[in-house]
Amino acid sequence: MRAVNGLTSRWAATASADRGTVFSAPGVWPLLAFLADGASGAARAELSAAVGLPADEAASAARELLAAMDRVRGMDAALGLWTRRTLTLRDAWRDGVPVDASGVLTGDPGVDAAALDAWAARRTDGQIERVPAELAPDTELVLASALALRADWVTPFEPQLLAPTAGPWRGRRIAGLQRSAPGLDAVRIGRGPAGRVTGVTLRGAPAGDGDRGGDGDRSGDGDRGGDTHRDGCGDADVDIQLLLGEPHMTPGDVLTTGLGMLTDDVPTASGDELAPGPAGPGAVLRETLADTRDEPPHVALCTVEFTLDAEHDLLAPPGVFGLAAASERRPGSFPGISDRPLRVESARQTATATFSPTGFRAAAVTAVTMDWMGLPSHPTTELTVTVDRPFGFLAVHRTSRLALAAGWVTDPEPYREDEDH
Repeated sequence: MRAVNGLTSRWAATASADRGTVFSAPGVWPLLAFLADGASGAARAELSAAVGLPADEAASAARELLAAMDRVRGMDAALGLWTRRTLTLRDAWRDGVPVDASGVLTGDPGVDAAALDAWAARRTDGQIERVPAELAPDTELVLASALALRADWVTPFEPQLLAPTAGPWRGRRIAGLQRSAPGLDAVRIGRGPAGRVTGVTLRGAPAGDGDRGGDGDRSGDGDRGGDTHRDGCGDADVDIQLLLGEPHMTPGDVLTTGLGMLTDDVPTASGDELAPGPAGPGAVLRETLADTRDEPPHVALCTVEFTLDAEHDLLAPPGVFGLAAASERRPGSFPGISDRPLRVESARQTATATFSPTGFRAAAVTAVTMDWMGLPSHPTTELTVTVDRPFGFLAVHRTSRLALAAGWVTDPEPYREDEDH
């Protein structure tokens, strides 16, 4: 968990504050881990650093992660591997990659893309309809992951008009959502290095199970900020964290602080520990009048609907994914995968997320393609000489340097069509 969250934090640091985005480190991390297992040299070192584990532990950790995600109700996780028929994989590497789909690349990018896209659409319930692989006629291998998440709110939202009077959204008429849920421990205020963050935990249930149990957003273990948890009804496999930072904080600041709140690495106060008054970004604790004598403390949440779609080039952010050396044309980077000299040709992720009155949907498809570099090449100097006009010659004795014969050629032999050349 810490290794994958570490990748989330580093990826978040590259996000722009001016543009919405969505991404999934668990969609990328297993692919990097399997690549690390088959890599050597600089590629192995960089991939190990990106994974956050020694390379010889990466593949087993990736299998553990995939198995754990597959047990989460409301989430589907799948791995696919496609190779050219002429590419022979190492048995140890191939047997260690737990794919649910495998196939043969034909070398026709259109045909191959259709097969991969059908897999992506099936594994994400149509949320993502294509694999973001840059296929070429010489693509030798595609390793892809597909994640799909579907959760209904235990406590649904009511739509409302939201018209902010301050901040970047001032003057806009926004599709807002509001709801009230009993208990205060769904809210936590964390204080990270860059400032404070208000976190709100929204309990989700697998799609279709949103009416099971749950009269609030948190179980009784409210001191574990945002850890996956289950109450007596077993209705909460997935929680969604809303994180609001101070205005000066970057996306990386806010998300990294939120990750620290999950693991108690950031000092955090629960909602039932807060004093009346301003409590954190966007949060105010106040005493108010209730309609009934026995109305318990509650959280009144106002937020917005959103749908996000994003495309990520995993080769672009330097150092985040450890793919710099792996994508260079250098021999021997992946001897554990194949005896052919392979390199990472492309690495991309497509991700989507929707936050609605009734629930949350998200999906990510990540693909790494590899191509064959051909025979190893080395720097050299080439001098080309073309003798295509009259020329002279000497026959020289090697020891004495005596010219034994000399001549000039003006009439070379003609090419004969009836002879083999």
